[in-house]
Amino acid sequence: MSESARADVRQQDDVSEASGATRAVPTAVSFAELGLPAEVLRALDERGVTVPFPIQAAALPNALAGRDVLGRGRTGSGKTLAFGLGMLARTAGRRAQPKEPLALVLVPTRELAQQVGEALTPYADTLRLRLATVVGGVSIGRQAAALRDGAEIVVATPGRLHDLIERKGCRLGRVRITVLDEADQMCDMGFLPQVTEILDQVRPDGQRMLFSATLDRDVDQLVRRYLRDPAVHSVDPSSSAVSAIEHHVLVVHGPDRYAVTTEIAARDGRVLLFLDTKHGVDQLTRHLRASGVAAAALHSGKSQPQRTRTLAQFKDGQVTALVATNVAARGLHVDDLDLVVNVDPATDPKDYLHRAGRTARAGRSGTVVTLVLSGQRRETSQVMADADVAPKVTKVRSGEAELSRITGAKAPSGKPLDAGAAVPRPPHHNAPFRGLGSAKDAKAGSGSRSSRKSSEARKLAEARKAARVRRGA
Repeated sequence: MSESARADVRQQDDVSEASGATRAVPTAVSFAELGLPAEVLRALDERGVTVPFPIQAAALPNALAGRDVLGRGRTGSGKTLAFGLGMLARTAGRRAQPKEPLALVLVPTRELAQQVGEALTPYADTLRLRLATVVGGVSIGRQAAALRDGAEIVVATPGRLHDLIERKGCRLGRVRITVLDEADQMCDMGFLPQVTEILDQVRPDGQRMLFSATLDRDVDQLVRRYLRDPAVHSVDPSSSAVSAIEHHVLVVHGPDRYAVTTEIAARDGRVLLFLDTKHGVDQLTRHLRASGVAAAALHSGKSQPQRTRTLAQFKDGQVTALVATNVAARGLHVDDLDLVVNVDPATDPKDYLHRAGRTARAGRSGTVVTLVLSGQRRETSQVMADADVAPKVTKVRSGEAELSRITGAKAPSGKPLDAGAAVPRPPHHNAPFRGLGSAKDAKAGSGSRSSRKSSEARKLAEARKAARVRRGA
């Protein structure tokens, strides 16, 4: 790797602009001019995909030439086809032996692995290449069987691939092309030791392509160790902030926070809501469904079949409000998702950018809203400044026209979607936000509290009288 390319990588996540980020990118051309196989061109044409995105136009010629590639583009910029089409074209005509794939794509999450697999399968099929997806949360036996049958392409999360290698279910010695997608997130999520162990097992003379929304120090470590004089392509600002996204901070009053959240979730159209914890996600989901909102929960506590089903329902519109932890902040692609809401503000600029990246994908526009209490404004402002985002700050209350203008919020139907669901509190009930409003809480009125207090007082008086009797004895 040249010294100038190393300097690009070291600087690309700094505030100062890296030289790689300002390099000219080829103007959009047709896929036909990139030298892809005719079968792939037909499959692209059938799907109406004719003009490559900038990252694709920049990276594909080098990928097809077998050169190592270091690519940075924001989430939703088209990185999957940028590395995937070159990988498939260079693997076409070869046949994998049992347990010995020829190409490997490593990604940080199950959802992203499935998404990459689904995106590449139509093109792999046209080239008669077999593709296997290897992730946790589903039967490892079935995945081992797919590798035994022979798969030229494997899309995997590091943990499950490590397990299969340990079980002698996969050998990487014949892997000629290795791709790391969302490499910065794999490093952030603690996968770096497994990633390096895997890269040490693939063919040392093979092609390596590393794609990411951001490139920081851990990624630089991978680039220095495993990439040879890579072609560097960066088509977005280092912050990955997107001009097509409107960023809003909505300052809410604590007791009104859950009513604001409920009205946003009840909007016409889909919305993705982020919370910090699995417990909070489950509570808010129950509350929304009891309010008449078609909501579903997504977090790491759900089984993989549940997560897959929930995402499918969100994509086809059966679920309109997806309530999730950061597990949905990476690798989730939903067409025409125009609103993301941080019910719990992100505390890290990368997390904020990845959450925001679920909207305004593939050249579309979108809105990201963060709900904050007065005491959270300073910390949230710093996170957004670090993410190079300048939001519009507005004070709102539930039922206000300004809230509806920004988010499309409206009053929910109030008709529970699940049998036996508790009726939620009225929207303006003066109670703290807990992610839900339950009838149980509402029933605990002042009368029941005073009754419990008088009962406890009687018991205490009786105990004191008994003690005096014992002392007198």
